[in-house]
Amino acid sequence: MVTKNQKALQKTSDSTSDAKKETKKARPKLRFAEGLCFKKLFFIFLIGSVIGTIYEDILIYVQTYNATGTGVWITHRGVIWGPFNVIYGFGAAIMCWVLLRKKLANWQIFVYSALLGGFVEYALSFLQEKFVGTVSWNYSHHVLNFQGRTSVPIMLVWGVMGLILVKVVYPFLSNLIERIPIRVGEVVFVVLLVFMTFDCLISWSALIRQNLRHQGIAPWTPVGEFYDRYFPDEYLHKYYPNMVRQDSK
Repeated sequence: MVTKNQKALQKTSDSTSDAKKETKKARPKLRFAEGLCFKKLFFIFLIGSVIGTIYEDILIYVQTYNATGTGVWITHRGVIWGPFNVIYGFGAAIMCWVLLRKKLANWQIFVYSALLGGFVEYALSFLQEKFVGTVSWNYSHHVLNFQGRTSVPIMLVWGVMGLILVKVVYPFLSNLIERIPIRVGEVVFVVLLVFMTFDCLISWSALIRQNLRHQGIAPWTPVGEFYDRYFPDEYLHKYYPNMVRQDSK
């Protein structure tokens, strides 16, 4: 025979079980790289770098075709391994981080994107020239240019690209990234982060060593000898065809 106390305990247990089920149903399902976090910005950086490479390749092909009647495919990269034009990746990641932290009007997005894009382009050009001794773009022929590193017309293009990024591209990519299974996403994130860190370190170190070679500075460590042997000028030119040495101008 079931006593009143046992019935009360059973009722309490059932209520607790139902409450747990309701709480579980109400709790939102965790997603990979939720919100504007570093992991999502890293994937935005990668995607932006690849899209930037494709954009530059198509642009050069069209320009050479219009000039000569024969298009030329040249891969423009920011690193040795992989189709990553990192200036576009950095630009996309920085724009998302700055512009999506609070609600902005369309004109504000456009203006801030133009300023951010111009700043990133100017800063990377300046750092490249100071540490590597080369330049990869020169807008001296543009009106209202800033030491040839960027210009108002180019900044306006950055403004349009930033507006499209924030309003159209980011919502689509954000949802796509968050739909990656969490365990898969974590593994892929770590692997790609390690790869890109190594890729950038080797690529940019090779360019710095190239600059030292052109200054007549012999390697004083086995690392420098390694770079001279495996990353000579001819090898680097294949991956950085736009780079022009300042001492050769």
